Amino acid sequence: MKLQAAFSKAPIAHRGFHDVSAGRPENSPAAFRAAIERGYGIELDVQLSKDGQAMVFHDYALDRLTEESGSIHLCTASDLSQITLKGGTDTIPTLSEVVALVAGRVPLLVEIKDQDGGMGDAIGPLEAATAQALQGYAGDVAVMSFNPHTVARMAKLAPDVPRGIVTSAYRYNDWPLSKAVCDRLREIPDYDRTGACFISHEVDDLSRPRVTELRTAGAMVCCWTVRTPQTEATARQFADNITFEGYDAPLTA
Repeated sequence: MKLQAAFSKAPIAHRGFHDVSAGRPENSPAAFRAAIERGYGIELDVQLSKDGQAMVFHDYALDRLTEESGSIHLCTASDLSQITLKGGTDTIPTLSEVVALVAGRVPLLVEIKDQDGGMGDAIGPLEAATAQALQGYAGDVAVMSFNPHTVARMAKLAPDVPRGIVTSAYRYNDWPLSKAVCDRLREIPDYDRTGACFISHEVDDLSRPRVTELRTAGAMVCCWTVRTPQTEATARQFADNITFEGYDAPLTA
């Protein structure tokens, strides 16, 4: 399964084209509409609700992004639809709602958050919910995850949806993982077995030889997260596209 060409063209807005000063919180419908209006692709995150719905939300807890507290996993989709995101008037949407909003107008990149906590294989419900929400979607869409087990599961649940691995330098101080897990994942060993066709790599680690090796072999390389035009200029020496936030990325590189 190859990634659609559209994912290499317009820059991809990280969690939508968000700006709380303009009333557009991250992962909000307002941020997604703003990305669509500007012609940017959209990257978003999904977490699982108590009743098994894929919710568009980055964190495991509600505290940072809303006035509520506690785990998102303890709330039903109906409960979450009543919780307003800080910095705007939108509430937490389901992936199905966002898919309907985007409606194929720009590329959609869905990051499935690791539910295991250790990049292990205790997964399943969120992957199934994501596949269900994307079923029949006719627009350009791809899924990705830091957890290779999730990427492999999506190959079975949604074989027609392109998939990739979110990759990192895996510096020990940055991750609540064992050194052994960091050392393994840093080398991106699961690319072939998961049937991935792209990676999204940590922007300040793009010169890593393994990234170059994969790109030379045909992988599309994106990166996270570009926050300045200067960083973008450097990143584009190694990557086919960028995921960005905090500035107006040019539509043509």
